Amino acid sequence: MDRLASAQADRLMLDAKKAILQEQHQRFQDFQREERWDDAWKQLHVTLTCAADLLKDSVGLLEKAVNQKNQLPPPSSTPAETPPSL
Repeated sequence: MDRLASAQADRLMLDAKKAILQEQHQRFQDFQREERWDDAWKQLHVTLTCAADLLKDSVGLLEKAVNQKNQLPPPSSTPAETPPSL
């Protein structure tokens, strides 16, 4: 899979996880409004797990992007001059 397709797949996965997190958060808020405290407490755990998963994957993608950027050659095609020794 080329880089562009991989980046698009990664973005799609993050978007899906974000949508799942939003849905879980909405359920948590619904339970709170309905004063269903036991269900809200259980839903909080699910919501936080989704949030942690999204954050973990986001950090992983950022690390991947930084590593790929660091592997690219410098933008200048001429080698950098070394300063003269003193």
